[in-house]
Amino acid sequence: MWVLLAFISALCLGGYDISKKIALRNQRVINVLTLSVLISSLILSIPLVLSRVCPQMMSDTLFFVPEMEWHAHLLTFVKSCIVLCSWIFSYMSLKHLPISVVSPWQATRPMWTLIGALLIFGERLNSWQWAGVLLAIGSIFAFSFKKPQHTAGKRGLKSKIHDNKYYICLALAILLGACSGLYDKYMMRHFDHNAVQVYYTLYQAVLMVIVWMVENRKNIHLTHSRRRSASPASTLLPSFSVADILPIIMISVFLVISDNVYMLALSDPSSLIAVVSTIRRGGTVLGFAYGLIYLKEPDPWKKVLAMLGILAGLTCLALGTL
Repeated sequence: MWVLLAFISALCLGGYDISKKIALRNQRVINVLTLSVLISSLILSIPLVLSRVCPQMMSDTLFFVPEMEWHAHLLTFVKSCIVLCSWIFSYMSLKHLPISVVSPWQATRPMWTLIGALLIFGERLNSWQWAGVLLAIGSIFAFSFKKPQHTAGKRGLKSKIHDNKYYICLALAILLGACSGLYDKYMMRHFDHNAVQVYYTLYQAVLMVIVWMVENRKNIHLTHSRRRSASPASTLLPSFSVADILPIIMISVFLVISDNVYMLALSDPSSLIAVVSTIRRGGTVLGFAYGLIYLKEPDPWKKVLAMLGILAGLTCLALGTL
């Protein structure tokens, strides 16, 4: 059952990636990310409120959110911080480093999760599962790898030192992303998956608003200085059209469903985080297909081979877990 849930999570994660790509056509990353997290927290606040107001009605449903003790809240807040830090480091590295460097590095994230699963949780994979993991990770890495472009001239020592800190950011983003998956496995062994998802999203919404305010501090200061004038405050708040809002809503819906079934899969004592995280990463097949069919992106045969490799890996994982 947990394998089926992992595949459902992967499909929703693929829809999340496509929705995110559509939403980012006209909006900044920080605006889309913040609004999508706020919408997700709004969606998840509904079962939370109903679980407190009508506990008897909700207790027999799949959406009941039990109360958590203070130490569980603390651990959930730590999870929010880990994910947010991973995002921040990832965006910083992506902004300042070539995509030909960032993509192959990020493609190794499931490998680090696999190593952690073997060393920390003592997971053991059978032959089919090993074949599936290696095929899927290898296909993702092969697709992500790009030949570096040659640039004229030599870079000075100052430029190399400047880049070094962003390589560190990239490494931290990858390691924190892998730690997040391992941390999820630990959390699902001890706490209710609905409670963790709801409070994790609420804490993340608060943190994202803080990050957004820091990112837009110049606009906030400008808006504050214009309060005495007749200038509107539109310089602070981004404008969203209906065409922008719909894909952002879909980002939230896909992410809420994906995270819920993902955590539910990890709640199964027999589940393997190495297998679940690899299957979830297989959701990139939908992104490949979208880019190939609708966006007419280059290297079509490279995408097709990558998709076939990932699908072969996911098939092996399914066969090895039946």
